[in-house]
Amino acid sequence: MKDTIFDLTGRTTLVTGGSKGIGRAIATLFAQAGAELFLCSRHEDELAATAAEIRRAANTRVAYLAADLTIRDDVLRLADAALRTMGKVDILVNNAGANLPQAIHEIRDDDWDRLLQINLTAAMALTRAIVPDMKRRRWGRVLFLSSIMGLASTPGRNAYSAAKAALLGLARACALDLGPYNITVNCLAPGPILTDMPMAILSPEQKEALAARTAFNRWGRPEEVAGPALLLASEAGSYITGTVLVVDGGALARVF
Repeated sequence: MKDTIFDLTGRTTLVTGGSKGIGRAIATLFAQAGAELFLCSRHEDELAATAAEIRRAANTRVAYLAADLTIRDDVLRLADAALRTMGKVDILVNNAGANLPQAIHEIRDDDWDRLLQINLTAAMALTRAIVPDMKRRRWGRVLFLSSIMGLASTPGRNAYSAAKAALLGLARACALDLGPYNITVNCLAPGPILTDMPMAILSPEQKEALAARTAFNRWGRPEEVAGPALLLASEAGSYITGTVLVVDGGALARVF
């Protein structure tokens, strides 16, 4: 992969929710492309295991910090730690997220606030803390992990769909703010991807129905989201900004 427009040698990437699932897959592929990594999640043991595995496989620098991004001070602590430890952040992957299915007449205020904080506000606050360094160096990539639930929805996804839709608007506005500094800002919108979150909240019937909506009649793998992320993070994506790249196996193409 070296010596191509997908090469990330010399680039430092901060990945939230980086210990498992899509975040881990993105971190692993970016390391293979030459990037150094700073990972964050709430679980220090999972972070340590992921960092050790990536170091062995890619022989690259991997640091990490356990933090709870529903807490604003932890978001700021993460930004400070990443910049101090790595010296810079070239690529920011706002991947951390959570879901709690509740109908609009059932959702509690504290659940709504928590879901918007982790899925939307933390991504905004972390981006705001990191981009001044990118602006000074006049190069950067910001990725928001949205979802097809930000483009369509199902019952009980009120806070999640609202936050993921808001990320699309945030990315477009940030792209216009930051384009003059050679910083791109984009969203990825995964569909049914085999990660812990949907596996924990969906029934077997719902999982089967989602697979059947895709053109391939199967769920996607986290690694199949990492490839599009690499496109947007590398020089190959240097003229792509303010957009959303849907990675859903064709699920949204189906009307019935």
